[in-house]
Amino acid sequence: MSGVHVSTTINGDPVEFVCQPGEVLLDVLRNRVGLTGAKEGCGTGDCGTCSVTVDGRLVCSCLVLGAEVEGRTVTTVEGMADGADLHPLQKKFIEHAALQCGICTPGFLVAAKALLDRNPDPSEEQIRYALAGNLCRCTGYDKIVRAVQAAAKDLAVDATKPAKPAPKKTTAGKSAKKTA
Repeated sequence: MSGVHVSTTINGDPVEFVCQPGEVLLDVLRNRVGLTGAKEGCGTGDCGTCSVTVDGRLVCSCLVLGAEVEGRTVTTVEGMADGADLHPLQKKFIEHAALQCGICTPGFLVAAKALLDRNPDPSEEQIRYALAGNLCRCTGYDKIVRAVQAAAKDLAVDATKPAKPAPKKTTAGKSAKKTA
């Protein structure tokens, strides 16, 4: 069987890969691109462990074919941090002990970020609804909800501060360090 050549953007970087026509995005991300943050929990789209965004829309990567991301933008949990600087959601998950075994954590982080990207001030009910597609067997959800609420507050405060200049990109897509 011949492969399908795909050109896409993953976490802000242009990426090309060849996949099989029936190969799911989760397997492409993990086995071809080397991004292992998304996990396979169920393989049927019921647990949210493999959540990523495609063109800003939250999807279960176990239900999307790799070939379907041709020309599209994919964001995984690895794309949330800026180098060693964690995203406010990641920081708050740590501070609020909103993770236990860690299997579900990447999916929760991506789903929470998708929520905050479209609704920066969600109610508790809206947070719970947005995260309902993600299952956790360890935490009981309250700490996760509190972490999302705290991150929303931090992001709102950050939004009132003057913007920092964007880091310069090199041709390899990596941030360039300033030299003075």
